[in-house]
Amino acid sequence: MSLQVAGVPIEDTFAEAFDMKATRLIITAETIDWARDAAAAMTGFGTSVIACGIEIAVERELSPEETPDGRPGIAILAFTVSSKELEKQIPRRAGQCVLTCPTTALFAGIQSDKRIALGKQLRYFGDGYQISKLVDSRRYWRIPVMDGEFLCEQDTGRVDAIGGGNFLLLGRTLTDVSVACRAAAAAIAPLADVITPFPGGATRSGSKVGSKYSGLFASTNQEFCPTLRGVVAQPFDDQVKAILEIVIDGMTFESIALAMRVGITAACESVGVDGLVGITAGNYGGKLGRHHFHLAEVMK
Repeated sequence: MSLQVAGVPIEDTFAEAFDMKATRLIITAETIDWARDAAAAMTGFGTSVIACGIEIAVERELSPEETPDGRPGIAILAFTVSSKELEKQIPRRAGQCVLTCPTTALFAGIQSDKRIALGKQLRYFGDGYQISKLVDSRRYWRIPVMDGEFLCEQDTGRVDAIGGGNFLLLGRTLTDVSVACRAAAAAIAPLADVITPFPGGATRSGSKVGSKYSGLFASTNQEFCPTLRGVVAQPFDDQVKAILEIVIDGMTFESIALAMRVGITAACESVGVDGLVGITAGNYGGKLGRHHFHLAEVMK
């Protein structure tokens, strides 16, 4: 008998993920609302490296007891395929989205010998009026702004990470798969060290590598588009009317595996076999990435 969760069959396959570079940032503010506003702006247009250059989302909200300055805060995780892209994206987003937001401060959320500039670049906005201070061997910049000062740490750490963990929900109706997807995303949201960067945690535009059009290096994965049944060969039957995918980026293999297990379990339990035909995962036969999340192992 195949592996099942709440009666929903789990296909004997694997999700294929690849190496990425990552960092964590901590935004604090006078109120959690301002911190949320800054985080929303900073993580905007950050769903996929295919076109955004970065995959970035809120990891979790932080209590005042968990932040460097004792104020409400938000932890953000950001992932790119190269160090160079991370070094470009983070200072730009910090300058345009956190420096600009009332009452905010910005801190390193991870320590590493490899660094990504924060205040090191943003200090120049102070036009010579910025002030530097060293506290416990960590450098901070105080940049004058109209509501007081923007406090920003000099830099943050950069670490190796993993992107592209995934699972696909095969639904009997669009409503069923939407409910299951929401349940999966909600279950993953509290977990540390992972993000689901697509809108609401899910994507409907599952992609493949390459295209019939020159210059386009990713395009729709026609094998998983139910409306193309009868036009192209597909790995599921006509019970499947809609498919949604959860994509997970994480700091470690173990954190992604946990998120997949928690998300798949929540999705299956939310609608059962009456709502889901099955669970599968996206891969390219092991040719895209070296990290393979076998569903049978993950669900153990």
